[in-house]
Amino acid sequence: MDSVIQISESNWHLFLQKISQEMNVYVPVKDHMHIDYKHFDPDGPEPEYNHPLPVTPLKLFFLPVKENVVIHEEIHNKNLIIGIPACDLKGLELLDEIYLDDKFPDPKYRENRNNTILIGSECHDILENCHCMTYGVNPCPDVNADATLVAMDGELIITAKTSKGKELINKCKTEFPVSGPASELLELAEARRSAVLERLVNQNRYLPDYTSSGELISRSDEAIWMKHARTCVSCGACAAICPTCTCFLLIDRPDFEKVRQLDACQYPGFERIAAGEDPLHGKPDRFRNRYMCKYVWKPEKFKALACTGCGRCIDCCIGNISKNKILAELSESS
Repeated sequence: MDSVIQISESNWHLFLQKISQEMNVYVPVKDHMHIDYKHFDPDGPEPEYNHPLPVTPLKLFFLPVKENVVIHEEIHNKNLIIGIPACDLKGLELLDEIYLDDKFPDPKYRENRNNTILIGSECHDILENCHCMTYGVNPCPDVNADATLVAMDGELIITAKTSKGKELINKCKTEFPVSGPASELLELAEARRSAVLERLVNQNRYLPDYTSSGELISRSDEAIWMKHARTCVSCGACAAICPTCTCFLLIDRPDFEKVRQLDACQYPGFERIAAGEDPLHGKPDRFRNRYMCKYVWKPEKFKALACTGCGRCIDCCIGNISKNKILAELSESS
């Protein structure tokens, strides 16, 4: 059975201050117009719990942009990451399926995963491009979290989901006053949860689901990719910020060093090989390639979702390209 406690925000932050001496503690804070993870600072800005979508995808804690995979380095040490949305936690399923494969596990990824405690948080609001429920992802974390957190009226309800989460809660219990969750807070949490679910359904009622999207993309002709690729600047931001995109280069250095560096299929020359041959030489080809990867090829090979509906790729696009509008257009014309 899940372990559930209620604790005041002030005592919780005192607890975070204490354990930050043992590990890196990351919390979501307001950074200009956005929410992002920062090291917990008792004198810094207040954490913004239950707000949707930190800018930084969770994958970067386990797959840094650049990492030496030969020389042992304590890149992250032990981490406690708080306030993770359900879409990012769902994205871990694909990363785990790839990098924790029984036959060929990735030791760096496994080390970073094992050294991290994940606390998910429910979304009490939605952003313009959030569409997790369209792909069956509940905005209330139900997978891959060691614990979940709900903040309301200066109180936190924390629910342990794994042994890591229970160990953290037990440590908190021994040093700070906690109680069982008050019924009125549970009712308030349920009301907010229901409101968010309703808004997500209404906002994305025109979008095809994950399987249907793959079928529409497979049947699509060249015209739609030519049309929407016109404003793409090949910056690769959509892949860099995606919670499930993990393509990388392996760069050889002197003394047999190897550096893994995250790559993006939207970069010119992503598939360029000897003599300059490139099956994705045209921008529309590269543009379509990402959609085929997300909705067609990944589902053929893996069980996990390759898109969790976070909407970051739309938010960050310099060319003002909306994946959702493209899928809606394909659906309308089918």
